[in-house]
Amino acid sequence: MLSQVWHLLAAGDAATWHIVGVSLRVSGASVLLSLLFGLPLGAGLAVHAFAGRSVVVALLNSLLGLPSVIVGLLVYLLLSRSGPLGELGLLFSVPAMILAQTILTTPLIAAVTRQIVAEAWRLHGDTLRSLRLRALQRVRWLLWDCRHALLVAALAGFGRAVSEVGAVMIAGGNIEGYTRTMTTAIALETSKGDLPLALALGTVLMALVLMVNAAAALLRQHAAARYGEGA
Repeated sequence: MLSQVWHLLAAGDAATWHIVGVSLRVSGASVLLSLLFGLPLGAGLAVHAFAGRSVVVALLNSLLGLPSVIVGLLVYLLLSRSGPLGELGLLFSVPAMILAQTILTTPLIAAVTRQIVAEAWRLHGDTLRSLRLRALQRVRWLLWDCRHALLVAALAGFGRAVSEVGAVMIAGGNIEGYTRTMTTAIALETSKGDLPLALALGTVLMALVLMVNAAAALLRQHAAARYGEGA
């Protein structure tokens, strides 16, 4: 069996690496979209005080535990033929999977961003106030100053996206050669008894997760050293 796994990985099996490519494409796109929404949301919650902010923060933190199958179901209902966006014909497609993963990863990126920017605001808030910067300028300055630490948020979002199975299986349909990702393929091939392919994809997935965690750890050390907090 191990020889079969090695053959699938080393021989450049087209089907195996196509599945890997779909996973990376979907997860990468969803993280970029999550950064687009999550960074300003998290930074805004960290810097701006307004009525009900604690409620919004509590809701955001609650969304961190949102089950992926619930997200998949919501996207399914949204994009199904009888749904409000059914006319777009996006159900069981790559865009539908990206939408599902974006919904999953945005709360995580926003919550981590809020914590990071809140600490930077605590350290530099008085200086920024004295410069009489506008609210948007303050947020932009803080985001730039925290850019290394915020990469950790991006990596955390990618780690969650690439290892997620429920939402993409429901929204994407697990169609061979089109919407099949590493996680959905592992689930399917294991149920079929095709363990070599499942193990090959599992090996790639574990390698990706380990690399993401290692990169996040290095970035945390760099950010801690930058702010004099130690590694």
